[in-house]
Amino acid sequence: MKKKLKSFFKKNPARTYKNKELAKRLKVSTDKEYRELKTTVHQLYLEQFLTKSGKRYKLNSMPDSNRIVGHLQINENGFGFVIPKNSDIGDIFIAGRNLDTAFDGDLVEVVLFAKQKGKNLEGQVEKVVKRNRIEVVGILKKAKSFYFVTPDDNKIHRDVYVDKSLLNNAVLGDKVLVGNFSWHDKMLNPEGEVLEVLGKEDSPFIDVKSIARQFGIPSTFPAAVEVEVENIKTKISEKDIKERKDFRSKITFTIDPDDAKDFDDALSVELLDNDNYSVGVHIADVSHYVKPGTKIDEEAQERGNSVYFVGKAIPMLPEKLSSNICSLVPSEERLTFSVIFEMTKRGRLVGSEICRSVMKSNRRFSYKEAQEILENGKGEYYSEISILNKLAEVLRNKRVREGSFEFFTPEVEIKLDEKGKPVSITKKHLKESNMLVEEFMLLANRTIAKQLTFKNSIPFLFRVHDFPDEEKIGEFTRFVRSLGYSYNPHTEKPSRQFHHLISQIKGTEEEAVINELAIRSMAKAVYSPENIGHYGLGFKYYTHFTSPIRRYSDLIVHRIVAENSIKKSGKYYSLAQLDKICNHLSICERNAVDAERASVKLKQVEFLKDKVGEEFQAVISGVTNFGLFVELTEFLAEGLIKVRDLEGDFYVFDEKKYSLIGRRTKKQHRLGDRITVKLIRADIEKLELDYLIIEDK
Repeated sequence: MKKKLKSFFKKNPARTYKNKELAKRLKVSTDKEYRELKTTVHQLYLEQFLTKSGKRYKLNSMPDSNRIVGHLQINENGFGFVIPKNSDIGDIFIAGRNLDTAFDGDLVEVVLFAKQKGKNLEGQVEKVVKRNRIEVVGILKKAKSFYFVTPDDNKIHRDVYVDKSLLNNAVLGDKVLVGNFSWHDKMLNPEGEVLEVLGKEDSPFIDVKSIARQFGIPSTFPAAVEVEVENIKTKISEKDIKERKDFRSKITFTIDPDDAKDFDDALSVELLDNDNYSVGVHIADVSHYVKPGTKIDEEAQERGNSVYFVGKAIPMLPEKLSSNICSLVPSEERLTFSVIFEMTKRGRLVGSEICRSVMKSNRRFSYKEAQEILENGKGEYYSEISILNKLAEVLRNKRVREGSFEFFTPEVEIKLDEKGKPVSITKKHLKESNMLVEEFMLLANRTIAKQLTFKNSIPFLFRVHDFPDEEKIGEFTRFVRSLGYSYNPHTEKPSRQFHHLISQIKGTEEEAVINELAIRSMAKAVYSPENIGHYGLGFKYYTHFTSPIRRYSDLIVHRIVAENSIKKSGKYYSLAQLDKICNHLSICERNAVDAERASVKLKQVEFLKDKVGEEFQAVISGVTNFGLFVELTEFLAEGLIKVRDLEGDFYVFDEKKYSLIGRRTKKQHRLGDRITVKLIRADIEKLELDYLIIEDK
């Protein structure tokens, strides 16, 4: 629609049109197409491609090159960047004093300043085109005669004033949701109204509720959804079973985290008469219960995915579905999709089959239990787990040889008491049992994508990962070489160069920071109906199929699989539908990741609040002109050493060397350096940790 409209206006540059006139000229016939047209026309107006007079639109023949429209991203330190919507000029720096009345995420119009040689583009917010923030979570406070809310989100850089008449029964210290903003003068603070009292600041698990509201994640389901769930038939009929392959007599089991409740996937393996193995990847058939057009489906699509906070999960589907009807719990018959692989004993893939199926899980293993069985060489279903592990190892080695990057991002496990307070933080370790499951999920996802689209041009949902940005990969290469390592990303198979680099740094002090920088240099994986391959995995075809209980993308893929591979009835979704869904799901995913990180950071700060004054081992994880970001080795808690707290010299930021360098002593604080720090501040409200350097190691 966007291309059509742009082409039409370019061919008719002098005329003005109402939406109805455009619909007639472009032969728009359905209500759905007309709604899309109106939305797109408004978008082109926001992007300054069109001008508007009343209800009539016209091609913008004199676009102001000094004015740019884009989304504002505000840094925790008070400044921001505008990412232009319709320009290749790059991000625009906005100093704190030039933010006007804009919030983080707002669509804004920016006036550019004169370009200064050697400096990035800079500008000031002229006006807010469209608000992104309609609600903010924070703590209600009082100063003399007026009330205000301090936002939990550091990117909301101003407190929100609340008139006494708009408190809606909130009292001092309450965690509240504030909205209905009014903000017209940057010299004053925004004003708002308390919409909801979430609870007392120290209430058990109030943090989960607050972070969920802060990121717009609903923690309850609408009544209409719950009614539909109650009406779902849970009993599997004989007709359902007859239409499926029956694996109920086969040994199948799940392997998941200790605290998992939704079991999407199960595995099976058996020896065939020809001495090959039959490996089954069995995935919950959510599509049998969640139909398009239902309230359950609409809600699941809107949420996009489940969100996993510390101590609590907010599921994409109501609990009766996610933890019961669809979940592959032991000893219960469940409807599934299965991908069956025939593999030789040496791990060579001979063939595969996709089918709808029915199964009954024999056992639920945690990763820890499965790992103990592998390490001890005995236990329930040891033979099956051991065979799968050996095959997974062959698959993993082959995948890496053929171009997959292997990144490991360290994560923490946080244990809470009954009130939701953190009592311990430990680093998670990736073991064979984790990699076993991951390898067969990768194989199933890859197989589904390839089999459905290799010879067919059907609309499909891919999981894609683009090539890295040249500038970022260049910075990474320069840094690695500055440490004395050889690395050339511009080869036919860059993954081989990367694996050579990984082998060089294994066990060194630089290993963690080089891994982290490599991840930062990569593009973000997203959903798309256009297949550009998956750079990080080295796959030409890839999708998400194995987690339909917690990801809507996988549910979409299940429906496409059923229609094309099994029912043979043609395409399920149009390209336009998939494009819209993919964009929405990619946004939901990023939002969930940010929310989960905020949850972890909150518990880390809360845990360390009683340890102010203590010393810790740390690594420099980031270098800026205002200080050093450091991460504690034991708890992976990142905080800041302000540049003003670096004693003994005046330090200058060297961007190319990722260092702060003393002007007089030439002493360097470099990315990746291991140091000893003292914790001097832990601010739960702002989610900030401040450190001092004690000594260099």
